[in-house]
Amino acid sequence: MLKTLRKHGVTLAVFAALTTALTAVVNELTKNTIAQQSALQQKQLFDQVIPPEVYDNDPQQSCYMVSNPQLGSGEHRLFVVSKSEQPVGVIMEATAPDGYSGAIRLLVGADFTGNVLGVRVTEHHETPGLGDKIELRISDWITGFAGQHIAGASDSRWAVKKDGGQFDQFTGATITPRAIVNAVKRAGLYAQTLPEQLNSLTTCGERQ
Repeated sequence: MLKTLRKHGVTLAVFAALTTALTAVVNELTKNTIAQQSALQQKQLFDQVIPPEVYDNDPQQSCYMVSNPQLGSGEHRLFVVSKSEQPVGVIMEATAPDGYSGAIRLLVGADFTGNVLGVRVTEHHETPGLGDKIELRISDWITGFAGQHIAGASDSRWAVKKDGGQFDQFTGATITPRAIVNAVKRAGLYAQTLPEQLNSLTTCGERQ
């Protein structure tokens, strides 16, 4: 009996070791491909919030970590875009904390003079059929931010129409678009302060 148990124990140990080794080999062989696919998907998303013709650098190599309440609580990444080695804009991760069903995560593209170039939602928990119209696959509402200018913090146009602004709200769901409009405005205002800060920001590589 003990001999049999020992035999089965050894067999299981060998099987576990082989499985672990195989998993490690597969992970090693595929990690570069996975990283490349992830970088490609990120680049495609970047090009949705800032037109590719605006810049000629690789924004993924110009990544900074920032903590600023205008982008939401916690740390956020931002990616500086340049043309002929001159910074011309930024792609920012931002959070709208006051969505109907919790925080809404955004990617906001803007230049340094108050122009929003594009916005996309990257994560949300809004109600299907109502608040989820912020998704591009469901509605083109989110594309309405491209080309909009922010004329300072008191710019009253940056509100939903129900609040006297220029942006449409959704039927039965005003909280969600209101949260996004306010978050994009805050991010755009923050972008205007960045040129004088760029040399003092912490790069993503330094934080790792």
